[in-house]
Amino acid sequence: MMRIAGVLALLGALCGTSLAAQETDSPVAAEKPPEKQCQPDVGCVTNLPLPRFVSLKGSEGNARRGPGLTHRIDWVFTRAGMPLKITAEYENWRRVEDFEGAGGWVHYSLLSGVRTVLVTLDMAELRDDPSDSATVIAQAELGVVGRVLECNPDWCRVSLDGMRGWIRKTAVWGVNADEIIE
Repeated sequence: MMRIAGVLALLGALCGTSLAAQETDSPVAAEKPPEKQCQPDVGCVTNLPLPRFVSLKGSEGNARRGPGLTHRIDWVFTRAGMPLKITAEYENWRRVEDFEGAGGWVHYSLLSGVRTVLVTLDMAELRDDPSDSATVIAQAELGVVGRVLECNPDWCRVSLDGMRGWIRKTAVWGVNADEIIE
């Protein structure tokens, strides 16, 4: 121990500081910096809520087994505008899943904050007002993707293939049941 302290003292003298004192006397030097604590319902990177919905920016996006280019591609999303649910964040990567639960880690640059929904009910009715008694203006087939314009507790106003109207939240995937979008 004496030799190590002597070497540290010599190195400290050359650098103008006492390394031996820092090594043995300072309890702060031995402490690690505190790690960032994440809340389970908030992303550590963005501080946005988790889970949350986004959409696929382009017409193709690779979903990888882990957050990085070295991880193998498990899934490829091939539909522009497809709604995806972010369930975790790590640096520039987001773990996402589609309406069937398939997914993986996607680079954040492939995602958009534009809110979309996927019609999950065949021949879902698009109405002119958010009411079951409102006039049906169109029907949407299963699998159609549309842009969300606004949502109240039970209905969402969407744009589907150029048609705008209200659709029941229970007929789409891409918004939370209690979510309100203005």
